[in-house]
Amino acid sequence: MDERVKRAMQRWPNVPALYGWLRLDEAGRWWLNGARVRNQALFDFIGRNYNCDEAGQWFFQNGPQRGYVELDYTPWVLHLGADDRLLDQFGNAVNPTGVAVIDDEANLLLETPRGPGLFAGDGLSRVVEKLLDGDGEPVDLAAIEAAIHARDASGLQLAWDGGSLPVAFIPRAEVPERSGFVRKPVPPGTS
Repeated sequence: MDERVKRAMQRWPNVPALYGWLRLDEAGRWWLNGARVRNQALFDFIGRNYNCDEAGQWFFQNGPQRGYVELDYTPWVLHLGADDRLLDQFGNAVNPTGVAVIDDEANLLLETPRGPGLFAGDGLSRVVEKLLDGDGEPVDLAAIEAAIHARDASGLQLAWDGGSLPVAFIPRAEVPERSGFVRKPVPPGTS
């Protein structure tokens, strides 16, 4: 978090939080009051001051004011860089941890040290090529579709960085609760 943000929080500790004005879409784009954030300085500022509270609600700390983020899906959107490095929506390198997940809409998610990330962008096809069966052989789209239809991806693994990650199936509707995040934060006392 920026030092000037920390100082502003100390100076004005009781500024009410904002809800419903900042959104992260499934492609990793930021939207402010319905308009796409295109200003690089603002984009970078959001990236340095993006965090999660103890209730699993993601926010952008804008000086003394916290703006809660509506998530179209996950708090992180992952892309594959040109050198096959995994990058978050801000372009920071991340490493997957634990399990890869396929949901009932054929989305691929990876757990990262900061939380779950939806795989998006052109690199997705390169990542799908890294899906293997239990014998370590590449799987085709029919096998992936069968795993989704059966709601069981336990026979799959994702080859990654010289090793592999087990693959699990989770219905999309269950991802936020299982991963401990809130997609659409609301002010306390409302529902």
